[in-house]
Amino acid sequence: MVTIAVTGHMDLADEAVGRIRTDLRELLVGLRDDALVGRSCLARGADTLFAEEILSLGGRLSAIIPSRDYREAMVRPADLAEFDALRDAAAEVVVLPYEHAGHAAYEAANRRLLQGADRLVAVWDGSAPTGRGGGTADTVAAARLAGLAVDIVWPPGAFRSGT
Repeated sequence: MVTIAVTGHMDLADEAVGRIRTDLRELLVGLRDDALVGRSCLARGADTLFAEEILSLGGRLSAIIPSRDYREAMVRPADLAEFDALRDAAAEVVVLPYEHAGHAAYEAANRRLLQGADRLVAVWDGSAPTGRGGGTADTVAAARLAGLAVDIVWPPGAFRSGT
């Protein structure tokens, strides 16, 4: 069994999603073992694409929800059905003991994603940390510090929408 965590940008440009999905699938097909487990916070963008690909490959999804109010506070109305479907499809759902979504909850969720993971997939443009903590660059740095293998998925021509 191989356990793969994901981190990545939420604001992927629509034009880049297809290429990112293709690269994610190719990477995951090459990494899967007899059993594939994917860990995701189910945020829009990279987390959602990853979770969908894990499930499409017959893998087991483990959802890490940063706070009790995450769905209400952070999931946009347009993304609710997708979030709910992925959460319901997850073999494991862990809701962290934070009442409200925020940087402390996100940092804790990222630490939980990495615990016991065999590697991290980062859908990441290589941008520097924001300094607020809990972001993609921070999670990549933490994984590398912990000695986890990190696979970067950022196809040529991919870009972020900035929203």
